[in-house]
Amino acid sequence: MARFSFRGFVYVLIVMLGLLSAAPNILPQSVKQQLPTWYTTNTLSLGLDLRGGSHLLLAADTNALFEKQLSSFSSDVLSELRSQNVRYTRTTHSLSSKASSVDSVERVVFTLRSTDDARKVKDIAYQISAQPNGTSALDVAIKQNTVSLTLNELYAEQLIKDTLSRSVEVVRKRLNETGLTEPSVTLQGKDAILVQMPGMSDPTQVKKLLGTTAQMTFHWAANSQSEQVMNKQDAAGNTYRLEQKVALEGEHITDAAGVLSSETGQPVVTFRLDSAGAKQFATMTRDNIGRVLAIVLDDKVVTAPVINSVIPGGRGEITGNFTLPEASNTALMLRTGALPVPLSIIEERTVGPDLGSDAIQTGVESGVIGALLVLAFMVAIYGRWGAIASFALCINMALVFGALTLFGATLTLPGIAGLILTMGMAVDANILINERIREESKKGRPAASAIEVGFEKAFATIVDSNFTTLIAVSLLFMFGSGPIKGFAITIALGLVSSVFTAVALTKMLMLKAVKSKKRNVRDRTPMRFSSPLLRLSDKLSGINFLAKRKIALSISVVLTVLSIGLFAKPGLHYGVDFTGGTMIELTAPALSTDELRDVIESNGFDQVAIQEYGSEHHYLLRAPVLDSGEEVENSNAEQTDGLKRAISQADDHVSFDKIDMVGPKVSGGFAELSILALLIAGGGMLAYLWARFEAHFATAALLTVVLDLTKTIGFFALTGIEFNLTAVAALLALIGYSINDKVVVLDRIRELLRLDPAKSLANTVNEAVNSTLSRTVFTSVTTLLALLPMALFGGDAVESFAVPMVFAVVIGTSSTLFITSTLLYLLGSRREKQGKAQLKPTAEEIRASLSHIP
Repeated sequence: MARFSFRGFVYVLIVMLGLLSAAPNILPQSVKQQLPTWYTTNTLSLGLDLRGGSHLLLAADTNALFEKQLSSFSSDVLSELRSQNVRYTRTTHSLSSKASSVDSVERVVFTLRSTDDARKVKDIAYQISAQPNGTSALDVAIKQNTVSLTLNELYAEQLIKDTLSRSVEVVRKRLNETGLTEPSVTLQGKDAILVQMPGMSDPTQVKKLLGTTAQMTFHWAANSQSEQVMNKQDAAGNTYRLEQKVALEGEHITDAAGVLSSETGQPVVTFRLDSAGAKQFATMTRDNIGRVLAIVLDDKVVTAPVINSVIPGGRGEITGNFTLPEASNTALMLRTGALPVPLSIIEERTVGPDLGSDAIQTGVESGVIGALLVLAFMVAIYGRWGAIASFALCINMALVFGALTLFGATLTLPGIAGLILTMGMAVDANILINERIREESKKGRPAASAIEVGFEKAFATIVDSNFTTLIAVSLLFMFGSGPIKGFAITIALGLVSSVFTAVALTKMLMLKAVKSKKRNVRDRTPMRFSSPLLRLSDKLSGINFLAKRKIALSISVVLTVLSIGLFAKPGLHYGVDFTGGTMIELTAPALSTDELRDVIESNGFDQVAIQEYGSEHHYLLRAPVLDSGEEVENSNAEQTDGLKRAISQADDHVSFDKIDMVGPKVSGGFAELSILALLIAGGGMLAYLWARFEAHFATAALLTVVLDLTKTIGFFALTGIEFNLTAVAALLALIGYSINDKVVVLDRIRELLRLDPAKSLANTVNEAVNSTLSRTVFTSVTTLLALLPMALFGGDAVESFAVPMVFAVVIGTSSTLFITSTLLYLLGSRREKQGKAQLKPTAEEIRASLSHIP
């Protein structure tokens, strides 16, 4: 008794901590004012799709970074070779592919006059590029007399890492200087930076700030003594011959401001150098009076004055064809420092605040309706035992909210979908337990004993089914981005929490109920389960699911073949996540469809498709990804901005409700990652099932899931529902849900085979499917009750998830009853013909057989 009390204390403590963590999300403001700030501010953050805002994904131009670094090293190497009288010819640069983490490699190639100098080249290269850890930043390859200099792969990877870290700080400083509230700047992958700006519905100005490197350098005009010369142009197209060597780096700038010149009244940028830069600037201007000093900003000459006298004090002025806002932005970028590497926008997602508030309303409404339907259904099935399960489900959802709050998670619309699906799937454990207890009660077991045995028998099945689902969910987290990761975390926390509430909390509450005043420990009366739904389910027993196995399997195969055909033609309606391009959802009160089309076409956007969307004057624009030119990613961002400008000029009251721009760099790898995630999910589940079950059990389950998956893909093709990031989440959720269903039936077949190995396989399979039929049907109904409100009222944002999941639940349930059982019977019969047992002997069976050996 004491141990049970301690266990109960621990359970109550966990629940209380979870509720306390979740409470700040729902406490009224009057109550929050009476509590500590550190507690009340610990709430769930809303994602940009719920509160509005912009999301930009910036990719680093690593080729430019490598070229600059290699150019610096090679210039020093060649200079040192000349100083040591090493003769060489034909210096060239080339870009070649390399099968490594560094996608392409810049090379500097030159030819030595004498092969005797090869050793000297390697020594010089090492001396110049030696790193603190003793390695060289340069790889030197010498074939005959040809020398090739490349960046060492490990150095290149570290260079990217360090450069991106510095870039994050520069981007953060620039955003903070603009006065943006709560901008989030984080690294994404190996070569990208994610910028999230809540509340910002038009990031045009920010995109200019972040897309400008602001790399400023000072160069002297070339003369007869200049060794390496380069040509640079100004905004007017004038060309300047400048020394390639940098006379002064812009990193010495400590302050800058955009002001009106006191002499000309024109906008200029004033700057101040640090002490080292000031001394260097004074010296170089004193020694070069009469020469032209060009100031180069991002490869463009902004001014090139003649130095007439020494410039002391480290102060200077940049003149050019600036407007005052341009001068202010340039000064801001110089103050915050230059980006060490060019950044291009490869993905942009913007949600207007009105659309975000609508998403919250529809998400909450569909969630509440789904939750109430599930809870009511549980009570309708099991009466007061269903009420206990419903109470545990409410605690489960509170614990999930508490955990999300504790981890500082961000709640997104897919996250709300995950909460709703979690509730539907969490019911499965409670139904499984109640069905097991009901079976034991039918055998005449006393209430307390039936609860103990029921929980014990259900535990292994619950662990197996939830673990296989977690395999699929973990891949969502590994390969997904932002909102999809939130969906995965929600499902994972929900599954873990549901195991605790179903196995621990529900058991404690049920035992407490049977040991109340009406019952005591010695009471031998079995528990009563009586409801119209249970009586109806009991009448369904005795069905021969294998009788029509050939017809069922044939129908399933035909539907799969048709689905494959639909996948080929007409094919899937891919979203911009896969195809790249731009999708803009807007409301233009002053423009009809024809007028909007004329505006778009007259501004040169001939390939943009226009679709009336929902209410009057609400439109959906789709622009294909641009695939020409070197600056493809930036071109797509410019296309998006151009579309917005053109429409805004035609209608002053236009509102851009949602913008999704995905460049080819993102969309190009997304299909491969999605396929990889599905394959790894299948492989991971197969490996786990093979470890927990026999090979033919695992094969039957996985083949059925493949059939379910192909039919769902065919459903996407048939209905034309957009196949996007959320659709991939639906497919992975389907895999987890479907395999969960199959594991319960397979576990019961295995149990019955161990109880009576002599019984025919057909009878065992039928008995197992029938004995779990109530659980299968009830779980499917509760999941549908959770999903249907989201599918009907959740809006377009979750349509790609909810509607296919409703179809998947129906097709998955039918395949569990008819296809998995058929495949297992066929594979098992084959094993019997080969003289193999259906199950491997357990450790106890092996020990028992060995004990009979003399």
